[in-house]
Amino acid sequence: MDPLLIDLPEHLETDRLLLRPPRRGDGRALNEAVCASQAELAPWMPWAATLPSVDESEAHCRRQHARFLLREDLVLLIFLRTAEGAGELVGATGLHRIDWHLRKFEIGYWRRSGREGSGLLTEAVRAVARLAFDVLDARRVEIRTDDRNVRSWKLAERAGFTLEALLRFDSVTPAGAPRSTRIYARVRGAEEPIGSARA
Repeated sequence: MDPLLIDLPEHLETDRLLLRPPRRGDGRALNEAVCASQAELAPWMPWAATLPSVDESEAHCRRQHARFLLREDLVLLIFLRTAEGAGELVGATGLHRIDWHLRKFEIGYWRRSGREGSGLLTEAVRAVARLAFDVLDARRVEIRTDDRNVRSWKLAERAGFTLEALLRFDSVTPAGAPRSTRIYARVRGAEEPIGSARA
């Protein structure tokens, strides 16, 4: 099936969160969250090396919305759920490096500074994994994280992902230092039951 023909939900809801693709007008909220978190994100995320302008964040939201519609990259902003819908933007996640033929996806994530220890990001990652397996018939979903980013790989473990490998000095950090990468996965027939994915 052409990925453009795959119907995806307009948003995902968990007990505390609302996840949805970026759209026009989200730039200011995204900019505030990134700027508030830049010091914490910069050691791990190359895109956080410099502070973006509001216009740059708005352009990013519109670009990611287009890529979502084209099924090239499935970015989801994470908002606190309120009675009215979306509250504070507390991070982002999504399905990246998509291989539609194999049905393989990689989950990425970051959270707003000040929200650590709340379990919000674990809740979001679990919801995205369910989207991959239950809606997109994933065979394999990965999480890749810097070996030194303990919070990140502990989250992968809490979300039910299995450590498969440690790639020693396989890439570099945003600062240019050698980096080792932990690869976690959930796989159809292991952590996920056989029978749901397309043959």
